[in-house]
Parts: sequence; C-alpha cells; structure tokens
Amino acid sequence: MDNSSCIIRGGTVVCADRVLPDHDVVVIDGRIASIEPSSVSDFDAQPDSVVGVLPVVDARGAYVAPGLIDIHSDYVENVASPRPSVVMDLSTSLYKADRELVSHGVTTIFHSLSVYGAHIFDHKPIRDFGNVSALIDRVAALRAGEERDHLIRHRLHMRVELDSVDLYDDIEEFLRSGKVDLVSFMDHTPGQGQYRDLLVFGDTLKGYRDVSDEEVRDIVRQQQESQKMTYAQITALASIARERGVSIASHDDDSAEKLAFMDGLEATISEFPISLDVAREARARGMHTIAGAPNVMLGHSHSGNLSAREAVQAGAIDVLCSDYYPAALLDAVFTLRDCCGLDIARAFSLVSINPAKAAGIADEVGSLAVGKRADILLVREISCGEPAVRSSGAPAQGASRRTMPVVTRAFVGGHSVFRSHYPDQPCGYGRDLAVCDKAVRAPRAACVEVM
Repeated sequence: MDNSSCIIRGGTVVCADRVLPDHDVVVIDGRIASIEPSSVSDFDAQPDSVVGVLPVVDARGAYVAPGLIDIHSDYVENVASPRPSVVMDLSTSLYKADRELVSHGVTTIFHSLSVYGAHIFDHKPIRDFGNVSALIDRVAALRAGEERDHLIRHRLHMRVELDSVDLYDDIEEFLRSGKVDLVSFMDHTPGQGQYRDLLVFGDTLKGYRDVSDEEVRDIVRQQQESQKMTYAQITALASIARERGVSIASHDDDSAEKLAFMDGLEATISEFPISLDVAREARARGMHTIAGAPNVMLGHSHSGNLSAREAVQAGAIDVLCSDYYPAALLDAVFTLRDCCGLDIARAFSLVSINPAKAAGIADEVGSLAVGKRADILLVREISCGEPAVRSSGAPAQGASRRTMPVVTRAFVGGHSVFRSHYPDQPCGYGRDLAVCDKAVRAPRAACVEVM
C-alpha cells in the first residue's frame, strides 16, 4: 500500500442519497474500497487483520463528505490579477489558487475563463485574450501532475460571449484541442438575460465605471447594435463540443424560447436562469440548473434575479457554484440545512454529485461510493456564538447557536492534501496519517498543515 490508502473511521458519512452515522470509509490505492459500520467501539483497539496494515483517520464528530465540485468559478482571475492593472505569474497563480480552494473543500475546480469581444464593465487585463489563452494552456498542463504535483483537480470551463466574433477561429481551435471540459454561451447584451432591466444594468455599470446616464445610454445602444455570432457559428461550435465530449451550458436564460434554442444544441446545463419559471422549464427539459452559492448566502441575487434559496427549495435548482466566492460553497450547504430545512445529503448533492453529473465526470468523482476516486472531506462545525435563524427570521429548529462548517481534512485520490485545527477544538486525529506536532505542543494554537 502507498500513502493513498487509509481508513477514515467513525464519522457521519454523507452519501448521495442518505447519511450513515458511525461508519468507516476504507480507501485502498486511491479509491473507495468499502463503506461499512464502524468496526471497533474503542478507537485505540487494534483493527482486524484485513485492514490492520492501513493508517487510521479519526473522523468521530465530523461529517465525511465528498469533495466539492465547482463547475463555474472566476476565482483564479482574482488571484492572477489582484489589482486591475496587475497580472501576476499565471503558473504561480494556479498554485496559489490550489491551496486556497482546497481549504474551502473544493477538490475539482472548473476555472471559468471568459472570451469577450467588448469589455462592458471594468477592463481586466487578465481577460485579454492573450492571458486567457495562456491560462487555458496552463490549466490543461496541470492534469499531467494530478494527484502528484497539485492538491486538487483542475479543469477548464470556457465562457464564450457571443460578441467575440473576431475570436471565433481561436475558440474553435481550443474546443478541438481537448483542453476545454465545459463550454458556455453567454450574451450580456443589456435589455435581455441578466440585464433585461436596463436600470439594473445602469446601476451595475456605474458601480464599475464613472459614467453619466447619457454615457450609459450610449453603451446600451452600442451593445445592442454590436455584431454577434450567427446561428450557424454557434451551432458549429456546439457540434465540435459534442464531438469532443465537452459539456455545453447556456447562460442567463430568460425565456422558454432561449431554452428551446439551447436544448436544440444539446446543452445540458442552464447557468443562472433568471426566474423560477425559467428554471423549472429548464429542469423539465432535463437540464441541470445552476445558481450561485453566494446567492444562497446573501438570501437573494445581487442583480435582482432568481433567489437561489427559493429555487432550491422548489426543486428548480440542482447545482450550486461558487461563481466569484469559493468560501460560499460549503457555507451554502449548511445555510440550506439551517435556514431552509434541507436534508444535509440533498444539500451536499448540490455541490458534489449533481455538478459531477452536469460536467460528465460522475463515474469517477462526486460521491462517496465504492470504486470511485477517494476525494473526501472531513467537515466539522464550530460555534460562531450567534443565534441560528431561518429565512423567516425565526430561530432554526434544534439549534440555539449558529455554527460554521470548517474543513479539517481533505483527501484527493486518497492522498491527504489538507489539514487544519481550530483553537479549543479537539484535534480528533487519533492514530492518524501524521501527528500534528504543533497542536500537541500548544493545543490552543491554530494549526494548519498541507501535505
């Protein structure tokens, strides 16, 4: 056995459709070999001969959950370009993102890189096509070192704005190259989609740029009159994506007619449908529907569109993504449990098995099941000292104090890639893969170790 084998013992195992308290997850050579009732009542007792050679991780008091899968994340742009005028080294930025994302429980990330014609809002140099192309190449190169040189799995979501007509040949080349795992077609033209309300568009634009009402009207007119990809071009790109096994997503769907068009392209994902009726129509067509986890945390859409909490409760949204805030994914799971009464297994499915299905990778990752890659989290809840409340404002049932979920261990392909310990929280490691020496010497000092 190598260091991708272990027993994760005694935790509450979150499967795709149920929760199993006091269960062990046995990992052998990077895959889940079995999930079974905890074999010993005394943690320090010697395991039986079958698993006696495996290291043991103490998961008592923790949720043992699948690694989170984020299929729409702009986060790497913020790492690579921390200020609008600065672009840091791109390879280094991906390593930095690697470390941050795993701390939030993300074990598979789809970096969402945008191909734009015009830059309506603030001009980000990281979104210049030269930088986007370089990032696409670097993300593709990370796969060769997966489960060896990197903490998590990196994938590519290419976002194609329909005004990027001059870049059509480049987009086609990337789709044919095998470097793209998911493609979405976007149209941010004001007057439809996300910005169907022109007042919302104007307020959003003013948040990025110092412009007058007259200048806003000029920008609206220019965008509405700008050249867009033709039906034939969109159809051709979608055909290439299907041939390459690349999942196709629509973006900011605002009508049944747009859904019908995207359904005709065999799109399987509707990102950020703008109303509950549209989200329900997308689900009725068999499409996966995505909302932002920050929307769940805020309790509303920042642009006045669909409420993710309402849509999840109605069964109209089945996938959450981090969009621009990776920390929101795990927090949203527990917010939906505490504020909306959602079953914890269903809440986790929104950020694990459902996005895996949407992206076509559910055979390998996305749930804790025998045979799958062992991408596993240990999640513990720590008290925030604040009253827990439902969305109605009433105290949450069965909870007098609000808690915050934290990732204390993360495994990718069975390899231990992240560990953390909070003050006044027991280490709970038992006979673990390694001893957290700092926590042993100074129990009240926070300890974070990445292995």
